[in-house]
Amino acid sequence: MEKIKELVKKNDLKHIAIIMDGNRRWAKERNLPSAVGHKKGVDALKATMRACDDFGIKYLTVYAFSTENWNRKPEEVNFLMDLLGQTLKNELKEMHENNVVISFIGDTTKLSDNLQKILANAVETTKNNTGVNLQIAFNYGSRAEIVKAVQDIVNSGVKEITEDVISKHLYTSNIPDPDLLIRTGGEMRVSNYLLWQIAYSEFIVLPEFWPDFDKQKLAECVEEFNRRNRRYGV
Repeated sequence: MEKIKELVKKNDLKHIAIIMDGNRRWAKERNLPSAVGHKKGVDALKATMRACDDFGIKYLTVYAFSTENWNRKPEEVNFLMDLLGQTLKNELKEMHENNVVISFIGDTTKLSDNLQKILANAVETTKNNTGVNLQIAFNYGSRAEIVKAVQDIVNSGVKEITEDVISKHLYTSNIPDPDLLIRTGGEMRVSNYLLWQIAYSEFIVLPEFWPDFDKQKLAECVEEFNRRNRRYGV
């Protein structure tokens, strides 16, 4: 663990974003319902969150439900909504005790009133914590985020549109851009995720499905990140 902390400190690694892909495929390989894969995915997220705390990584952003996921079967969509609500209810006390800061990016107004209240309670309960910042992308799509940002800028009357102005109108305005983007499940695409924010992020794609991701896998990703030479176009 101390080695990983030194690697994080050496590279000033503040923010990891993850596309948590492969829950359904993990379940299918084991002849299990998709719901089991999604529940195992929650366990992987908890392990990853604890690992970020151990390693000194301040920000963790995870892709939990995209704007395109509404096209899945209604029973799976409903399950995912219920899973988020139940997970927050069951885990909030422990996360709060562990000093986790919870926030959400995406259009949460499309969610049920009850789920919106659960999300708002999690944000309010943890807002003064100082540990890992867990940012959950839920009903999130990067193109929609950018369109909303531009609309907000136009409505605000700003005449000079700069990169900084756009960044300040994104959901992620209060946190640094990701240093590292990890995608599990082997797919080689970014899936409409943080398109503006990952302009200079390092990418790591792992063949393992998300339920199999753990502290050791995160440590391996940090070590790989440490070997990269971030040139920012130079």
